[in-house]
Amino acid sequence: MHYEIIERDGAVLDVLTDEASGTRLTVSRLGAEPTSLQRRTSAGEWRGFLHRDGLITLPLTGWGNHATVMGYYLHRLKGGRTIYRGQEIKDGNHGLIRRKTFGAPRVTADALVYRIAPGDFTKEEYPCDVTLEITYQLQGDGGWRTEFRFENREPSLDAHVSFGLHPGFMIGSLADCRVELPAGDYRHFLAPGDFLSGETRPIHHAGGEVPFPKDTLPGSYLIEVPTTGERWCALVDPAGGRRVTVDLSECPFLTLWSDGRGNFVCIEPCWGLPDHHEQRAFEDKLGIQKIGPGQGLQRGFTVRTECT
Repeated sequence: MHYEIIERDGAVLDVLTDEASGTRLTVSRLGAEPTSLQRRTSAGEWRGFLHRDGLITLPLTGWGNHATVMGYYLHRLKGGRTIYRGQEIKDGNHGLIRRKTFGAPRVTADALVYRIAPGDFTKEEYPCDVTLEITYQLQGDGGWRTEFRFENREPSLDAHVSFGLHPGFMIGSLADCRVELPAGDYRHFLAPGDFLSGETRPIHHAGGEVPFPKDTLPGSYLIEVPTTGERWCALVDPAGGRRVTVDLSECPFLTLWSDGRGNFVCIEPCWGLPDHHEQRAFEDKLGIQKIGPGQGLQRGFTVRTECT
């Protein structure tokens, strides 16, 4: 395993390479965001898997990120604000993490560990004394595990958080790729205008390609993952010779999204859901995770990549 620091286009990047498995992960300290996930092909070339893999400067149009870290809430707050125990929170899409510049990670034998704590953010962004460590671990079979570890340091108060990762995976075209889910009974949360309407629809899926048209993905699909059976989502890209499988065994919700231009699909493991159109208090948001006083919360998921 090899670690190096690269400065490019105004960004500080941490690069972890596992030569044995032929896997390389690059993370920007802005937002602790993965900007490149690569595998070495049988021909010895590095092949990227993330949207805009390795590119740092923003495009003129379209979604410019790679794998946005979401927290301490995810998706959107109605009107950019909410009330948490009577205190106002104001923030943009996906929470505070994506706009924070992290310090140097703790580097272990196979992982990068980023940390954020009160003092790195304001009470208006999030009022509780809660720390977070984000771990990105390369696994010997070419897998990449992301783990969130929260610690509630409040002596007498529960803390409420929602979080997840928003990775876009590269494809040749939306028409030719396949998004697959295992057989199971899913629940689709309708969210017109990016906020929950309160309406849900059951989806009985026999397994295989998702049971809805891919050209509807710009509206996002918010899905509750079944609590039993197989729990994963796969993206197959025949044009690029890529397959990505995201393990969802610890994850209650999944968001699928694309901008409709056809060069990426986002598979987003989520611990929480966006606001309702009729906004609820922050602590009552659907899917919000509760951490007891002095307690911790640790959850994660693994991405498996294959290329030809």
